[in-house]
Amino acid sequence: MNKKTILLTGATGFLGSHLLEALIKEEYTVVVLKRSSSNNWRIKNLEGRYISYDIDLYPIEKAFQDQKVDCVIHTACNYGRNGESIWQVVDSNLMFGLRILDFCLKFDVNTFINTDTLLQKHINVYSLSKKQFVEWLEKKSDKIKVVNLRLEHMYGPNDDTTKFVPWIISQFQQGVEEIKLTEGEQERDFIYIDDVVSAYLTVLNKDSKLQMFNEFDVGSGQLNTVKSFLEELKDRYQTNFGKIETKLAFGSIPYREGEMMKVEVNIKKLLNLGWSPMINLEQGITNIIKQEK
Repeated sequence: MNKKTILLTGATGFLGSHLLEALIKEEYTVVVLKRSSSNNWRIKNLEGRYISYDIDLYPIEKAFQDQKVDCVIHTACNYGRNGESIWQVVDSNLMFGLRILDFCLKFDVNTFINTDTLLQKHINVYSLSKKQFVEWLEKKSDKIKVVNLRLEHMYGPNDDTTKFVPWIISQFQQGVEEIKLTEGEQERDFIYIDDVVSAYLTVLNKDSKLQMFNEFDVGSGQLNTVKSFLEELKDRYQTNFGKIETKLAFGSIPYREGEMMKVEVNIKKLLNLGWSPMINLEQGITNIIKQEK
């Protein structure tokens, strides 16, 4: 049986690049939307194995005209961490997604797999814009099958250094005297990137068994405090690189306004589809430390 043609957004990012590699390995035909200015370092080893369209040089519609797209996997997003305006974050997280959705409807794409967050919508502009897009997806799910994956805190190799875990590691590498942190009692579900990717592949493979609108929480099923995670990270870093003097200064800064102290993650629906996480916290942290080494 012929494999599906997948249109992937955000392929040069952390999640997207890991997904691209996995989809190619599974022999899907992958169509990538990116900008000509995108930094392709994460997917350079995959050149020639996917179809690419630079959306600043060609209309997005051309990708749908040239290829019979069966499914869109939408991972592109803007976290708003680099001083972007509200408009820029909303344009990336809401308006760009709506443009893709419009073409899905026009060209009879069967399934839209969306990347959402478990953060509540009131936390920041990023979470609000992501939740607004999900509302549009649900509204249009009478015309296209929607799978909304709500991700918890994913981590792994090749992540952006502005993200929490790689930023902490960069501070260790630079030998900073201390890292100012909250008390670290927030409970989070840290999930390794390979397990996140396998969740996407699972819903893709089980597409025919899904309803028109589906939501799945994606996590390991285990909650850990931020403090315990960082202490484990520091211990394993020192095991591989020798003792470091950097102090984890817990309690030196206040929690942000509206901080979620405990995230609610229910992975039962994914487990029922046949998916299960394979990388525990200790192994995941070991993997990223080994990459640094």
